[in-house]
Amino acid sequence: MKTLYILRHAKSSWGENIEDHKRRLKSRGENDAVLVSNYVKNKVKAPQKILSSDATRAQKTARYFKEAFQVSDTDFVLKSELYDFEGEQVLKVIKGLDNILDCVMIVGHNFALTSIVNTIGSQEINNLPTCGFVEIQFNIDSWKHIYYGNTTTVVYPRDLKPKEF
Repeated sequence: MKTLYILRHAKSSWGENIEDHKRRLKSRGENDAVLVSNYVKNKVKAPQKILSSDATRAQKTARYFKEAFQVSDTDFVLKSELYDFEGEQVLKVIKGLDNILDCVMIVGHNFALTSIVNTIGSQEINNLPTCGFVEIQFNIDSWKHIYYGNTTTVVYPRDLKPKEF
């Protein structure tokens, strides 16, 4: 059994005149990352490894989850291949994971992540929102055999906030 957590980076800022790779989180993004990470740490088991895009906004989001799940520095890895918006490189990283690992979190970007959760998960997700978290379980022994799994948990920041009337 393999478990994959897919996490889209939290809300980032477009206000600064900097390259896309270096965009930072907005305060709303930081708040959402705290909210979602603190919620899911009590709902799912801790990942053995967190792999994040090396983009600033993804790294920062991933670090909130690293802290919440108490993942060690050695099990927190930045991968430039996860700075992918189509999904091919992300899937390559997933299928290349060490089979010793049974539970891994991937932190990255849309549209790649929405595409991946719809391709390999059992629940249709129109658009994985910023700081959206998805858990997919696979009845396999090898990551290279990931094709279709059971989507078991979906958490969006808006679902954890008080409803406004």
